[in-house]
Amino acid sequence: MMTKFIAEVSSNHHQDLTRCINFINVASDIGCDAVKFQLFQLDELFSVEARRARPEFEERRNWELPVEYLSSLKDHCDKKEIKFSCTPFYLSAVQELEPYVDFYKIASYELLWHDLILEVAKTGKELVLSTGMATLSEIEQAVAIFRSASSADLTLLHCISGYPTPLKDCNLSAIETLRKNFNTPVGWSDHSKSKFVVERSISKWGATTIEFHLDLDGRGDEFNTGHCWLPEEISEVIKNVRKYELIDGSGKKEPMASEIFDREWRADPTDGQRPLIKTRILL
Repeated sequence: MMTKFIAEVSSNHHQDLTRCINFINVASDIGCDAVKFQLFQLDELFSVEARRARPEFEERRNWELPVEYLSSLKDHCDKKEIKFSCTPFYLSAVQELEPYVDFYKIASYELLWHDLILEVAKTGKELVLSTGMATLSEIEQAVAIFRSASSADLTLLHCISGYPTPLKDCNLSAIETLRKNFNTPVGWSDHSKSKFVVERSISKWGATTIEFHLDLDGRGDEFNTGHCWLPEEISEVIKNVRKYELIDGSGKKEPMASEIFDREWRADPTDGQRPLIKTRILL
């Protein structure tokens, strides 16, 4: 099974439509299956108390994605044959996104907000849900809310909401814990920026989806935090994973193309000599 790669643009777009389009182009070029944006409004994202206590949050108004970009982003994703996704951070954003997204993503910070999960479920579209900071019981409630209103596909992402995530905190074996507890595909939302972590999450723990934060040039608003990959960095990882998938194969035991000829040169069971008798006749 092919691992899905989701490029998270996050707030690195500078509210520039051309830059947004470039993110889609790059995500497609490096082999991603989907590109994801975020739709939030600062006044609804943080409480009055939080904004009063942290006046620097005001700068994040410049990180808001203009709603009027959605149609153009979806059209360009279709052109590049890559899926378009977006994270809603306020309730009405779910409906604003519905005509455009191929699937929804709900972030770890919103996992407790059951009304948001329910709104997404009502659309009937696929959901990818991050589980950073959450306990099993909190995840169980979120999953139950979604499944109570939707039969659409649900993918959980093991996630550590530390930016960047120390290697000692990655706890990749939790991928298997989530899979066993919820009987659903489980992936890894990466904040480690470590190729070893990404590759290990797939090869050892069977992550079906990898979400990672992408920046184009080191000038994105979140790049200095240290959890965003540059295209040439993550491209190498994706290429390696595709090679692993190629050599792993389907698991079905059957003759491969490179050995079909030699099947006719096996020892015949009647006399133990090569090739098969039916092959000898044609020599």
